[in-house]
Order: sequence, then C-alpha cells, then structure tokens
Amino acid sequence: MTPDVREADVAVIGAGQAGLSAAYHLWRRGFRSPGSSDQHASGRTVILLDAEEGPGGAWRHRWDSLTMATVNGIRELPGMPVVDTDPAERSNQAVPAYFAHFEARYQVPIERPVRVLRVENDPADAPGSAGTDGGTGSAHLLIHSVGPGGTPRAPIRTRAILNATGTWTRPFVPTWPGAAEFRGAQLHTADYTRAEDFAGQRVAVIGGGISALGHLLELADAGAATHWYTRREPEFADEPFTQERGSRAVAGVAERVAAGLPVGSVVSATGLFWTPALREAERRGILKRRPMFTSITPHGAIEADGTTTELDVLLWATGFRHELTHLRPLHLHNRHGGITMDGTAVAADQRIHLLGYGPSASTIGANRAGRAAVAELVRFLDPGDDAHDEHSPARTVA
Repeated sequence: MTPDVREADVAVIGAGQAGLSAAYHLWRRGFRSPGSSDQHASGRTVILLDAEEGPGGAWRHRWDSLTMATVNGIRELPGMPVVDTDPAERSNQAVPAYFAHFEARYQVPIERPVRVLRVENDPADAPGSAGTDGGTGSAHLLIHSVGPGGTPRAPIRTRAILNATGTWTRPFVPTWPGAAEFRGAQLHTADYTRAEDFAGQRVAVIGGGISALGHLLELADAGAATHWYTRREPEFADEPFTQERGSRAVAGVAERVAAGLPVGSVVSATGLFWTPALREAERRGILKRRPMFTSITPHGAIEADGTTTELDVLLWATGFRHELTHLRPLHLHNRHGGITMDGTAVAADQRIHLLGYGPSASTIGANRAGRAAVAELVRFLDPGDDAHDEHSPARTVA
C-alpha cells in the first residue's frame, strides 16, 4: 500500500552547517512546518530531513584525534554566538553539541533519521495535467525516503529542494591495479579513528591534501612507519592563508561550477601552506613524498622506479565526492560531468539548490549559501512578492 503523500513548499535535505543555515533563513522568512499554528507563519511550508541519528552532520564521524585546535576553521551558525570551546576538545563532540544547541534554541523540527532514496519529477505533473505548463519551473518534485530500519515513509511533494547532503557519505578511493589482492588493511579517511591503532605498522598515506598531512604527523608520532604517496609533487606556500587568498580560491571554484565543470579538490583551490608543525615534520623526514606506486601487491606496492615496498596498511586520504545520487533521476549533470550552477541554483532547474557544492563547501560558504539560496527561492516561489522578508519576527523554525 502506497503511503499518503505529504506536501510542503520547500524541503531541506541535510542538517549540517549548510542545512541549518538554510533552516534559519527560511524561518526568518516565515516558513513553518505543515500544520503549524505559529502566528508569525507566512503560509509557506518547509520539511527538514536529515539522515543522521542526531545533530552534528558529518562532524559526528570525524576521527577522535581531530580536536578543535586542529580543525580547518569552524564558522558560527546564524543567530548563534561564535564557537567557543576548549582547543583540546574533540571536534566530533564539540561541533555536534554546538549544532544541538542551535536546534534546541530555535526548536528546529528536523525529521531524523531519514535517508532520501531518490527525487523525481512528480508524475502527476506530466505535461497536460492540471497545475503545470510541462516545464520544471512549475512542476512539483517527489521525494522518496526511508526511516529507521529502512521503513518506507510517505513521499513528499514539494516545489523546491535545498540540498545540503555534503560529501562525507561518498568517500572516493581510486581504482588501482592489485588493490583487491592486498592482504593488509585498507581504509579511507572516513574510516580513520586514531593513530595509535597503527603503532609499529608500515602505513602508506595516499593523497596530497590537508587530511593526508594530518594523518602523516599523527601516525609518525604514534610510532608508525609512514610512506607518503601523491600523484603530483605537493607545492607549499610560504605566506599565510589570508582572506584575500581565500576569496581568490572561492572565485576560482565559482567560475568552474558556473561553466559546468566538475568541482576540483579543496587543495586544488586553496593550495598547501607551511605551518610550524609541518616545518618540524619536514625536518624529521616525515614529508618525504614518493610518486604514486604503479601497482599493489599482496604485501605492499611496486614503486615508480620498479622496487618493492612492503606495507601493512593503505590509508586512502583521497577525498570525497558530493552526495547527489538521490538526484540522479533529475539528470542534472552535463556532458562535462559537472553541474552548471547559477549561484546556489542548478542553472537548468531552478527548483534545485545545492548548498555546500562548489564555492559554498566551507563552513563560511555554507552560511552565505543558506541565506542566498533562501532569498532566491522566495523570489522563485512568489515572483514579485517581497512581503515576507528576513526581518519578520518569529520565535521558532517549527
């Protein structure tokens, strides 16, 4: 038996930094849960979905040794004070606690755990049916999801989606000759918990980004014998990472997604920068980089020069891909393999906003994207209607 269909003007998928920012700005615009009796409601409705068991998004899964002193910048949520914690506190505890405070403060009605399986055009809005001109501008979307234990939930019919599903659930591991025959341990950054687990082992750290560098330093301090492999020679800048440099990096990423090109790695946009800890690691010989091995053997790897290195562990610090598999029925990708963006909206389908995609992937970018996306969405849903602005009083998101 098909569950009854629920309806909302907007659905937010994901409750990390970007999703919560969007929820806040939707609340400021008067959006409420269907059936809300809030006197400040505008009549517009929103449903918020999250796959996690509780607050925190991907931060719930960060490795234990990643403390607030070593994270790559955390931006406060809108309407909240600056994140103020002990630098030694684990980020997988501090950030979820901060998100939980936000949700409690604004009574955000997030439905969780809910895993969205797919989003499709509502068949009821086929060309010629009532309420549509046959184009994506007025057609509704249908969200199919499951709850705990894979229990099917009622489909959600909505006019627009703010997608904020991030990347953590799609770790990328390149296909490599011989990988299936390796008898040691293989894991990705997403599976990494603590360096002490690898004490006394020979560990290959594969990747040229910030996570790889962090793993190298921790593993060496824990007594592992590390070997660093990258596709290209890493380039470190001597000058510090400034706001101007960050702005240039964001602008470069924005140009790529506006042109419909695939989003590159974080390091390809920001570069690497020397820190005192990295200088010390270089002095100790930890940052001796090797070109990528040509193949993997059951007990190690064949180096680029043909020699063999015995290894116990392959740690793939090779990044993540955006979790957009549930949007595949909408055919958003172009022939280049990217998605052409118009701000936070998909250029070819203004019903879909991708938060945390491209230039909005950082916590600062996610906050800005949440506000910008909601402003654009209001104009899309009600062209010419500016009656409900962000300054409308309200107490909760519910």
